[in-house]
Amino acid sequence: MIDLTTQTVAMLAFAGFAAGFVDSIAGGGGLITIPALLLAGFSPIETLGTNKLQGMFGSGSATMHYAANGHVDLRRQLPSALLAVAGGTAGALLATIVPGDILRASLPLLLIAIAFYFAIKPNMGDVDRAERLSPFLFGLTVAPAIGFYDGLFGPGAGSFYMLAFVALAGFGVLKATAHTKLLNFASNIGGFIVFAAVGVVYWKIGLMMGVAQFLGARVGASLAMRIGARLIKPLLVVVCLALAVKLLADPANPLRVMIGV
Repeated sequence: MIDLTTQTVAMLAFAGFAAGFVDSIAGGGGLITIPALLLAGFSPIETLGTNKLQGMFGSGSATMHYAANGHVDLRRQLPSALLAVAGGTAGALLATIVPGDILRASLPLLLIAIAFYFAIKPNMGDVDRAERLSPFLFGLTVAPAIGFYDGLFGPGAGSFYMLAFVALAGFGVLKATAHTKLLNFASNIGGFIVFAAVGVVYWKIGLMMGVAQFLGARVGASLAMRIGARLIKPLLVVVCLALAVKLLADPANPLRVMIGV
């Protein structure tokens, strides 16, 4: 049992609110909550499990807010969401037996590439464009694949969903953000089911942070809908680069080991 001070609990609540705000707009809330939980004294596996619990509140809050304002049709997207749940569950089940070194080494490079794509892509706004993948194929392939990654490893899953919705589904930035939150919520559920089943979720802290995330996500989603691509695009670029830098700064990152840094 971890003995947390009032100051530490307040820090975790603030981290949850800030993560919900950022995540509802551009993803990357784990950049804030995972280091906060580790600093509070949680083990890595407890951190991942508790983070999935509180993260569901943020992605769920943002999803409901976007849906209530007509940016995502929950009934139409239900099959894709269910496949994302299945992908998240399968990824979390394999998390303890599949080596993560390749993912850890390649992820920073992928995130930098995504940031570069959104930074230089011209005329990217809130207007939908031609789709390169039908909704059926997108739901059948992309949703479970990224959901699987979210359960297996996690960081940057929201950025991958955003890239897929913009580049393959032809969505405008705001619509892509709304649908990203739905599938993120779904894959979070899948991963959480596994972590809860193996008993690595710290319920009291997770629920407290979840309430803070819910409120932060509501504020962030409202701001995103009011400002649109002018806010989402630059914040997405910053979040991708920040996550890449954080991963590269980890002395245990295999990419640093390979190049001898």
